Amino acid sequence: GAVGAYIGVPLAGAISAMALPLFLVEIGLLIALQFVKNKPGINLLVMFGFVFMTGITLSPLLAYTLGMNGGGVIVGNAFAMTAVVFGAMSFYAIKTTTDFTSYTKPLMIALLVIVGFSILNIFIGNPMLHVMISGAVVLLFSVLVIYDTQNIMNGAYETPIDGAIALYLDFLNIFTALLQLFGIFGSDD
Repeated sequence: GAVGAYIGVPLAGAISAMALPLFLVEIGLLIALQFVKNKPGINLLVMFGFVFMTGITLSPLLAYTLGMNGGGVIVGNAFAMTAVVFGAMSFYAIKTTTDFTSYTKPLMIALLVIVGFSILNIFIGNPMLHVMISGAVVLLFSVLVIYDTQNIMNGAYETPIDGAIALYLDFLNIFTALLQLFGIFGSDD
């Protein structure tokens, strides 16, 4: 992810222009991963390809944030905060006696509601709604870290790659949402 972002930031303008095709490649790699996850070697290549693409598609947001006044600090803080949240939630998942793996349905409903509001806000463009959506994403994916960690502990994933991708996506979504929130509150607008 970091390599993709590093390569992508200088090309952020071109990447923004190609956002949809790149996003489709990203989704394609994620789907492909389901077909090759049991094939050693190829599964890792596809997984790294997917992680690389997520870095590429994240780079316009990173470039925008880095271009802001104190942008480097904002990116650093968002990353540090993500690591703290992720670590705390993983630790909680291991220590708690509550079984979060039974919460599949409410978590998926919450995810669909957030996606729905995100799509709606593409057309409305309400900054306050954007802040609320980003906050909800941080909360939901923090709970999903617990959910995915417990699923890994229970051996619910078919392969280690499934668990790794689940946790990677939790981390990525928390980081992206925090980056947007810190960016919103750090900007002069």
